[in-house]
Amino acid sequence: MRNALTLKTLALVATAWWTPIAWAQPVTVADAWARATVTGQKASGVFMKLTAAQATRLVGASSPVAGVVEVHEMKMEKDVMKMAAIAGLDLPAGKTVELKPGGYHVMLMDLKAPLQKDSTLALTLMFKDAKGVMTPLEVKVPVQQPTPPAGMQHGGAHKH
Repeated sequence: MRNALTLKTLALVATAWWTPIAWAQPVTVADAWARATVTGQKASGVFMKLTAAQATRLVGASSPVAGVVEVHEMKMEKDVMKMAAIAGLDLPAGKTVELKPGGYHVMLMDLKAPLQKDSTLALTLMFKDAKGVMTPLEVKVPVQQPTPPAGMQHGGAHKH
């Protein structure tokens, strides 16, 4: 009887302790991945889907694998693809925002070592809610070497 009571007490304490942590995460991350690099390559992108419970902003990121980590936007301006750091990315409540190649992404620069396919990197995302409260979210991101879209592969003979 005493053991059963102790187990129930421990279960209640554990639940009470973990519940605020679960509620504290304002954003869910899905389908995160980073692009693998080759020796000497000093930058790569991280991509994912972000869904916020309440309106918030992705305002920054950090990772031990890179000297500089920024939130970037890629867009077309007069037939030229341009990429630049942005101060933040709005995440409307309940709407999924996709960070993907050719659009918004997290840029890892000044890489300390190549990102090896099938490895994992640590990334901390920083969010700011409407009240100005900052919340970090640590994510383990798998490193992948995606297949180029059809027509973009550079193998085989070229005919010009």
